[in-house]
Amino acid sequence: MYNSQLPTDGSKAPKGTSIGVGVFDQRTERHGNERIRILLKSFGLRTSLIRLKVIDALLSAAENDRSLGVRGVHTQLLELDIPLSFLSVREVLKRLCSEGVIVLNADKSYSLHPRAVALLHHD
Repeated sequence: MYNSQLPTDGSKAPKGTSIGVGVFDQRTERHGNERIRILLKSFGLRTSLIRLKVIDALLSAAENDRSLGVRGVHTQLLELDIPLSFLSVREVLKRLCSEGVIVLNADKSYSLHPRAVALLHHD
C-alpha cells in the first residue's frame, strides 16, 4: 500500500518524523484532549480514544456549522485512520447520549448537550 508520507527514492524518512504520524496526530490536540477528558470524568465516564475522537468530531462539525449523524462520525474517524466499525461508533454515540453528554437531534444528527458545552468552555 502506498504511503505518501514515506520517501519513494529509497532514502530513509527525514529525522524527526515517524511512520504513522499524520492527520491524526495533528488533530489530536485541536480541542484539547484534557478538556474532553475532564468532561467525560464529570459525567462519570472513563476516557477512551473513541470517546475522545467522537466528541472531537462533533465539536469540529459544530464549529463548521455542520451536523453529523452516525455515518458522518464514522466517516470522520476512518479519515483519521481510526478503524472502528460502524456498529462500534453507533454504540459509543448511544452511550454518550444515554449519559447526557450528547443529544440526538430531530434530524438524526448528534450534538453536544448544552451542559457539556458549558463544561468544555468553562475557564
